[in-house]
Amino acid sequence: MQRFFDAHRAMLDGALKAVAERTYWSAAPEVPSGKIYGETAKADAEAAFKAYIGKPFEMDHPGGRRLGKEESPWGFALGITYPSASVDELIAASRRAATGWASASVEVRVGVCLEIVHRLNRQSFLIANAVQHTSGQPFVMAFQAGGPHAQDRALEAVAYAYQEMAKVPAKARWEKPQGGGQEPLRMDKQWRIVPRGIAVTIGCSTFPTWNSYPGMFASLATGNTVIVKPHPGAILPLAITVRICRDVLKEAGFDPNVVLLGVDEATAPISKDLVKHPNVAIVDFTGSPAFGRWVRDNAARGAQVYTEEAGVNSIVIDSASSFQGMCSNIAFSLALYSGQMCTAPQNIFVPRAGIDTDEGHKSFDEVARGIAGAVEKLVGKPDRAAALLGTLQSEATAARVKTVSEKAKPLLASKPYEVAGSPGARTATPAIFVAEAGDPSLYGEEQFGPISFVVATANTREAIDKAVELARTKGAITGSIYSTNEAVLDEAADRFAAAGVNLSCNLTGGIFVNQSAAFSDYHVSGANPAGNACLTDAAFVANRFRAVGIRRPAAA
Repeated sequence: MQRFFDAHRAMLDGALKAVAERTYWSAAPEVPSGKIYGETAKADAEAAFKAYIGKPFEMDHPGGRRLGKEESPWGFALGITYPSASVDELIAASRRAATGWASASVEVRVGVCLEIVHRLNRQSFLIANAVQHTSGQPFVMAFQAGGPHAQDRALEAVAYAYQEMAKVPAKARWEKPQGGGQEPLRMDKQWRIVPRGIAVTIGCSTFPTWNSYPGMFASLATGNTVIVKPHPGAILPLAITVRICRDVLKEAGFDPNVVLLGVDEATAPISKDLVKHPNVAIVDFTGSPAFGRWVRDNAARGAQVYTEEAGVNSIVIDSASSFQGMCSNIAFSLALYSGQMCTAPQNIFVPRAGIDTDEGHKSFDEVARGIAGAVEKLVGKPDRAAALLGTLQSEATAARVKTVSEKAKPLLASKPYEVAGSPGARTATPAIFVAEAGDPSLYGEEQFGPISFVVATANTREAIDKAVELARTKGAITGSIYSTNEAVLDEAADRFAAAGVNLSCNLTGGIFVNQSAAFSDYHVSGANPAGNACLTDAAFVANRFRAVGIRRPAAA
């Protein structure tokens, strides 16, 4: 099946060039346009999604049971059931499929992965509907993050995997000179790429494809079989993905059980059994720090674990060259998908004495009100709110908003809003609270969802100290600073880097702190408690395989 590799070689070369240069590049257009994806693609995908509702998801897959209790955050039950195999059945099927996949050449495996990415892209509208109605994301975000951006992250992982495996030569003639006129010692050496074994990808409910694809494709490209364990509230996007994977594998002559779907329900989870299984060699996990810690502590002996967990992301405001631009940019980041992004800011540290801006000196209260007012303006109209905020994925997030609001008086109160055509949608506008730096009882922990704090500090130095300390102790994926002072920016860059936090400076336009671009931004550093791995760098793929040598004396 070299033909897949040859067909997509240009795409692979583009990805390899992009990861080397870290400039903008994308293999998949992010605009949900009929001119790009086909004039009927949107309508066809909507019809296909509706056809899934209330029916069994058809896929030739091991397992005699059917499970599934997904509820759309937009207000209705999906009623889709999926083939479900036991952990032992999944492991046995994965082991049987492993030999053929491991023995395939690097080019064949990479080619299969590239073909899967290509076919996923053709189904971007369908996947967008599935992501929207499981995660609660607004449609355009579900299309971009669940489709093309996730596919770019998959391709990025494949490119790194190919690059690392290509460093291992297939063969070499080894000659060691000998003294005294003797002939050199000669050996013919070969090396084989050997995968670690079975990989398990544990998906999350908020970004089921974007967060799962890197681990899935890094493991597949390096010769490992993969069991995809979706969050029980967001199965459909990954079920569609797995079915496409299996179709391509079968077409390429491989056992489709190279990729399996591990479906469970919240009342009978299988993640722990998979993680602890002695035949599982790799675990990719995205989710809460509590379960991430359990995964790291309890994975089977010798298993390689990659986690993206969570943290407390902070913004430091020292001064601003555009007060309105700063407030608008921060407001968008707080509102986007109701703060349910691992990159979303939570804490905004502002000196108690206020800041200097292009509009003159602004007091602490004026800064806080400026941000709150910008949020109100953004979400003031229900149709615009729905397109930006989406819905709350889980009841737990809705309950958290209520709990925090009962413990602290909000500067901007959260309230539900109506979504046209979705009367049961679970919604909440952002809540903003004011806090003192000396009382971290609420802001000092991750408060996942549309919850943020404007925190008063003694000065900018204390603001940076607090943000960095939270990153070191609780983890952080993103950091942001606003300052017109280059010395302050330099200090912040040094301090945040030392804490393993990616830092954005003076964002006022169309780039936001919670955006992470494939092929350019390293998502999660692996250098603080927010996760032990990075999406995606060489370290994310290189330990998923080993090079094993075969030596023979060279023929004369």
